[in-house]
Amino acid sequence: MTRHILFLLALPLTLPAQDLPSPAAPSQDLSSQLLTVKRVYVDRLTGGETAAQLRDLIITSLQNSKLFVLTENPDRADATIRGAAEDLIYTDDFQSSDSIDIRGGASSAARDGAYRTGPNSESPGNSQSHSINVGAGEHESSNIKERKHEAFATVRLVNKDGDVIWSTTQESNGAKFHSASADVADKISHQLAVEYERVRKLPAPPKLPAAAKPAP
Repeated sequence: MTRHILFLLALPLTLPAQDLPSPAAPSQDLSSQLLTVKRVYVDRLTGGETAAQLRDLIITSLQNSKLFVLTENPDRADATIRGAAEDLIYTDDFQSSDSIDIRGGASSAARDGAYRTGPNSESPGNSQSHSINVGAGEHESSNIKERKHEAFATVRLVNKDGDVIWSTTQESNGAKFHSASADVADKISHQLAVEYERVRKLPAPPKLPAAAKPAP
């Protein structure tokens, strides 16, 4: 009985090929699907009331880019833009305090004397004393408040299967002729146009050879 057990333990532990787990499939680049997108729906963005305003700006910016037809009917769209956005107005408060204090002092004293005794005695003497004191103090404090405006958005373009074709994150503190929100919307539209142009210029994949017809 012991020999049978040792023989079974010595057998290699192998599994049939069909029982082995298959390796994970590599991530697939779906950016080429941009060329098949004709109609886009921009979904509501998470982030509150300011996100709703940023959604309208993104729609306008994409409409001006002429890349896609923008629709308000999600059922007719080839792809959907989803994501989150926020438009923040806040105040930065900077406080600083500097102080300088200098103190110094110097003092010296010297005395020489000679003494005599007698009827005609004299007591000549010589003494010197010096004293210098310097003091200075300075204190300066400042409080600066700066009002700032910042907007950001992170969006993705999703196909009908729910797969992400393209995504980007943009932020802005405002531009020369645009508000922060409008600048973010323009950056998203511009980035999507750049990606669309990149995909359009990619070389076409090689065509597979046609299957040989069977001999009669």
